[in-house]
Amino acid sequence: MPTLMIQGTTSDAGKSTLVAGLCRALTRRGISVAPFKPQNMALNSAVTPEGGEIGRSTALQAAAAGIAPHADMNPVLLKPESDRGAQVILDGQVYGHMDAIDYHAFKRRARESVLAAWRRLSSRFDVIIAEGAGSPAEVNLREGDIANMGFAEAVDCPVLLVGDIDRGGVFAQLVGTLALLSESERARTRGFVINRFRGDIALLEPGLDWLTAHTGKPVHGVLPYLQGLLLDAEDGVGLAGHEAGTPDLRVVVPALPRISNHTDLDPLRLHPRVSLTIVGPDRAIPPADVILLPGSKATASDLAWLRAQGWEAAIHRHLRYGGRVLGICGGFQMLGEAIDDPDGLEGPAGSVPGLGVLAMRTRMVAGKQLRNVAGTLLGTPAGEGVPVSGYEIHNGVSDGPALARPLMLLDGRPDGAVSEDDQVLGSYLHGLFDEAGACASLLARLGLAGEEGEAAVDFAAHRERELDRLADGLEASLDMAAIEALVGGSGPVSNYL
Repeated sequence: MPTLMIQGTTSDAGKSTLVAGLCRALTRRGISVAPFKPQNMALNSAVTPEGGEIGRSTALQAAAAGIAPHADMNPVLLKPESDRGAQVILDGQVYGHMDAIDYHAFKRRARESVLAAWRRLSSRFDVIIAEGAGSPAEVNLREGDIANMGFAEAVDCPVLLVGDIDRGGVFAQLVGTLALLSESERARTRGFVINRFRGDIALLEPGLDWLTAHTGKPVHGVLPYLQGLLLDAEDGVGLAGHEAGTPDLRVVVPALPRISNHTDLDPLRLHPRVSLTIVGPDRAIPPADVILLPGSKATASDLAWLRAQGWEAAIHRHLRYGGRVLGICGGFQMLGEAIDDPDGLEGPAGSVPGLGVLAMRTRMVAGKQLRNVAGTLLGTPAGEGVPVSGYEIHNGVSDGPALARPLMLLDGRPDGAVSEDDQVLGSYLHGLFDEAGACASLLARLGLAGEEGEAAVDFAAHRERELDRLADGLEASLDMAAIEALVGGSGPVSNYL
């Protein structure tokens, strides 16, 4: 059951990107490969064909391998709802809500699911490329670990350690992490990969020689900083937007504390005539043509944050002056008259007033909606009948007169709402801008007039090009013969429990 695990010195060291690149590179070499992330903590997620929920980055890695995503590829997904608690997704389905202490006690049960999922994948594919989470040097989390070395030790697989040189201190990252591992964990760490290098490699080579001499472990590659690489992010949105040269449509998005599936914004980052601004806390809200409210894992508390930051008044002022507002999933729910959560599914039980710009209210109910969907846009001559597809991940059920004017049909049923004046639009659909035609039609409805001969943004095609560019960079910079030898030489399973 050949498995290679990629671990990092820190979060965002490049583990997810390296796994995606390896999946594409090995697939191009005719190897049947699947990604695997034992435990992930992220608010960007994807829906698998069988109706499971996994981390978005793992779904991207499956796409890199040319296969459908499956819940077995990410058996434990933690979706933070507060600083201390998270929704626990086990084998693709909601298991419950836990605080950090409760989850620590739950790890033994989670470990059983992790190893069972790994066994099932191993029976279907020639090679598994596993990804760690955070860092294996987090000594406070070592007991019962299933995310990093605990998994690697259980399945007896080799590990490559990735460090991010762009952060600075990469040699300290790598040597310090290695020093905090146990003897057996250091032994299974077979080498290093340095990520995001820019400059003259000749200046780095003395450091590489020192690192190998000091640790006795080889550097298997120095990966270049790929300028402008845009692939589905694992989690943090950051505040990087997109500045068009001469923007014809200004889109402003609040960086909600529990923003989810912000990959919905990625096609807008590519559009040459769209300026996308992400507004963090305590920042002035800039002028906009469109205010876009994204998804949220904690809709009521994020709505309270919006109010505290002055967004409610800004939205009403924006609409009075003819601007448009689009809400996606949790952002769509916020646009209604009220959000009712009688059972406390997303926070304290109770009801909170919405922004009141759509005549509807939302009730949080048990049983998360998880499905991939497809349909057509409605409502304007330019958009009527244009294909649209994506996925739904939400608890809430919305009802009210506003839904009599849906934005689209999905699998034959109406979805979303459009205000009578066409200024306010909302939908439960994630990925609504991913298809070229839908992106062009929706942006036209939001105020972006098309230009003759203009090419529509096709994010799916862009993703494929970026995965190939990533794999090309890996092929040129990694010792692929050593990588294949590591995969082919990984040992059998030792003790599962």
